[in-house]
Amino acid sequence: MTSFDTLFTKDRIYISNQVKQEDVFVEVYQDLLRQDCVTEEFLTNLLEREENYPTGIALTPVDLKLPNIAIPHTESQFVKTSGIVPIKLNNQVIFHNMIKPEEKLDVSFLFMILNQNGEEQTGLLAAIMDFINSCDKDELVTFFNTEDPAELFNFLENNFKGVIAND
Repeated sequence: MTSFDTLFTKDRIYISNQVKQEDVFVEVYQDLLRQDCVTEEFLTNLLEREENYPTGIALTPVDLKLPNIAIPHTESQFVKTSGIVPIKLNNQVIFHNMIKPEEKLDVSFLFMILNQNGEEQTGLLAAIMDFINSCDKDELVTFFNTEDPAELFNFLENNFKGVIAND
């Protein structure tokens, strides 16, 4: 597994005011493309993959206070780097449930996976879930409600490093 410094960067943490899934994806895609992190085809494939293989996750089984999240991603040929892109949604956005695709979830936070190496996908997904399960739930609620990218990064730096170190 890669190190924290390669998974997260301060210039790839987003706060979005969009109200639709596609608009969030477009907003983040445009900046990731500008940073040369993804290919031109990334957005089309991300939207297609999300439609066919939804990524919404209900966190209420972990703790009733936690919001729903999604972990969108696409195939590695559309990505030029590996990492996790945190996206705080100021408006809940509808995603379909990963486990029960017919179920719609109001999602408040995204962990978009950029996966240049197809084999890392499962490990990154597991690391995100380990992070959520290992954090103090009240601190995690505060994290999910934070609207300051620097505070989001600091929380991840302080709490995600342990998850990677235990890998």
